[in-house]
Amino acid sequence: MATMLLSKRFPARFSARPSLSTLAPVLAFCLLLCALAPAPAGAQGTGTPGAGLEARIDELTDLDRRYLAQQREDLEELARSELGAFFTGDPAEDLPVLQRLLDQDVVTADDRRNLQAMGVVLGDLLAEELDMHWVIYEDRVGRSRALRYRQSDNYLFPATMVSRRREAGDLTPVQAIYDKAVAIIRPLQDPLPFQ
Repeated sequence: MATMLLSKRFPARFSARPSLSTLAPVLAFCLLLCALAPAPAGAQGTGTPGAGLEARIDELTDLDRRYLAQQREDLEELARSELGAFFTGDPAEDLPVLQRLLDQDVVTADDRRNLQAMGVVLGDLLAEELDMHWVIYEDRVGRSRALRYRQSDNYLFPATMVSRRREAGDLTPVQAIYDKAVAIIRPLQDPLPFQ
């Protein structure tokens, strides 16, 4: 009897699957949105503005500088308290400390804040190595802290280089991430005299 009541209250047209003709406009709209949506700037952690994707580049604000400084301090304290290590500004010493934070599960895949703090420390090492500087990169996708090579349109997005990989289960070593970023920017640099 319950089945009969249900069928009387809800006609068959409500229980049937929607036809392709009713879904076609919705599907077309979704496809159009996907085609028009810009890819995130530096989706792989590095990149330049894409064609038609206008980016605005600004210097760091005081708030940005304080945020980056706090990220560095927090990670320094974590490395000191958990590993008895500290950061020196030397990639040969600091990259292994960053790797130990991951290997010893001091910083885990679900700890986005500390993963991004690791990216800031990694970014400082890259900035020093590659003559880059921190800027604000803003486009339709959002606002990011990025490294810019001189006044060019070449950027690295180190704050997410470690976090995006780890959150996706990618265990690429920190040294390999650093080496890849260097390999992207190094060919853009002017050769030194007598090379």
